[in-house]
This record gives sequence, C-alpha cells and structure tokens, in this order.
Amino acid sequence: MALALVLRPSRAEAPALQEAVRAWAGAAPVREGRVTLDVSPLVENGNAVPLTVRVHSPMSTADHVQAIAVFNELNPQRDMLRATLGPRAGRAEVATRVRLATSQKLVALARMSDGSVWSHTVEVVVTLAACVE
Repeated sequence: MALALVLRPSRAEAPALQEAVRAWAGAAPVREGRVTLDVSPLVENGNAVPLTVRVHSPMSTADHVQAIAVFNELNPQRDMLRATLGPRAGRAEVATRVRLATSQKLVALARMSDGSVWSHTVEVVVTLAACVE
C-alpha cells in the first residue's frame, strides 16, 4: 500500500495578514471597492511580479487618496508597498515589482481624505517561488 503526502503552505498565516491590514487601517472599517489591484493571477516566476494599484478618486482637495498599501499573506514581511499621495498627485496609481515567496493572497488598501479605507484582494498562484535561499 502506497501513501502519498502533499505539503501545502500553512493558512495559519491568514491571521497575520488580517492583523497587518487592521493595524494599517486603524479604527476605520475596511470596505471592498474603489481600489483595483492589477496583478496576473498566474505568475511563472515569483522573483519580479509586476503589480499596479489604482484607486477611483477625483484627486481633488476635498476628495483624494492619502495613502496606498499592499500586504501579502505568506512572504516573510507582510507589507510590500506603502505610498503617500495627495491631491497634487493627479492620479491615484502606483506601480512596482514585488517578490512572492509562494502562491498567496495580496491585499491593496487605500486611505481616503475622508478617513475611509477601501480594499481589493487578489489570489496569485506562483509556479516558481521567490524568497527561498
């Protein structure tokens, strides 16, 4: 009789992701919407994964994005990106490349000038992991 063992990343890391999001958002409730996290759902190599965060905002003095952050579920460091914006930014958009240790959830957050916090969560599958040394 043969026995097969499949090892998967522990989802016990999810509370750490939730805590990181909660710490960044503070007392504001995190709502889904207004934020778009543009990243490929299937990534061949986790060493340089392009991502873009866009926030629907007029970027006026009265209504603008103050900050954008991206958090991950399973990398050694939870926060991947933190950016500060203001009405003079013109566009509420940031782009970068990140390393992903394995397949995981990414959460993009935006703090608005009225204190509200908006989010978008994406699940990314990585076929060749990064952060392994």
